[in-house]
Amino acid sequence: MEEPMYIKIHNQIKQDVENHVYKVGDRIPAERQLAVEFGVSRMTLRQAIKTLEEEGILERRLGSGTYVASQKVQEKMSGIMSFTEITKANGQKPSSKLISYQIGKPSLSEKERLALPAGKDVLRMERIRYADETPICYEVVTIPYDLVEDISKEDISTHLYEALSKNHYKIGRVTEHISAAIANEQDARLLNAKKGEALITRRQVTELSDGQPFEYTRARYVAERFEFTFSK
Repeated sequence: MEEPMYIKIHNQIKQDVENHVYKVGDRIPAERQLAVEFGVSRMTLRQAIKTLEEEGILERRLGSGTYVASQKVQEKMSGIMSFTEITKANGQKPSSKLISYQIGKPSLSEKERLALPAGKDVLRMERIRYADETPICYEVVTIPYDLVEDISKEDISTHLYEALSKNHYKIGRVTEHISAAIANEQDARLLNAKKGEALITRRQVTELSDGQPFEYTRARYVAERFEFTFSK
């Protein structure tokens, strides 16, 4: 299965950043120009740029353009809890809506974050997470497909950690990257929020107890609806 064009564009731009074609703080060319250079529609180009923004590689500045993101302060959170566990602990009812569920080739960043050998497929799903029917976050989750191919779609999309535990996998360390953003048109539509509203973005890599990365998550939370608590 040939990988989608937006992933190829994503990988190329990411490589350009890593090779310092675009340096930290540089403004990248406008979407219209990049779409022409790659020979794709602006919609396809925008999907690649959006993925790079979610990964913290690029950042959009309202009314100015898209830039290579600067390094951000990172905090460590103790404990590993799923969204379902956090929501239940707060006395709320968790639920989710699956937007897409696809098996295919990983992007360059997915391959790196999950330490995947060549030729491995991934399961990539997009979903909205709810607490008491209020949309809290939009997330993209990528998992090595061979790890979950015997687990049902319903179990993976609704309670992955519990499903892994039932299959005798133990959850290990988690690495989180938290930063701020503002809601774009898609965020506003998916999360029933206002364009320009404050968001919290989270990039997370979760490992099994043997150190194997098994989950790479990119999530965007409506800031006024969710709170991260840090402890040391």
